[in-house]
Amino acid sequence: MAIRVSTAVWEGSLVDGKGRMRLGSGAFEGVYTRASRFEDGPGTNPEELIGAAHAGCFSMFLAAILSKAGHVPTQINTDAKVHLGDGPKITLIELNTTGIVPGINESTFVEFAEKAKKDCPVSQALASVEIRLTARLDQQNMS
Repeated sequence: MAIRVSTAVWEGSLVDGKGRMRLGSGAFEGVYTRASRFEDGPGTNPEELIGAAHAGCFSMFLAAILSKAGHVPTQINTDAKVHLGDGPKITLIELNTTGIVPGINESTFVEFAEKAKKDCPVSQALASVEIRLTARLDQQNMS
């Protein structure tokens, strides 16, 4: 299987320091600081990157299991809200997904989405965190 490598460098104290995170592929590199992580300062943060990874993994996994069952999606759109609480500790991840999947109804889509929430690799890696899912079928765009 594939091995993925990302890097981070931090310089200085927590309060006055700064860092850079870089994906091994080079597709993303960003600055992070205490303010970008615990406040609304400019830059990225580990939780934002976890959210992107989770949304991407979930969407891809949902598309895979739908397709395997003969329901090829036109689009899966997911956002992930990662809650950083006291401790600091990630306390909750909220996945919100909308799909355009011709030929299925809302309850079938939700069933598949629940399975993807449970079984996608990133969800499994984050199993110690509560993960909530809101899933809906976008029936307006299924023409």
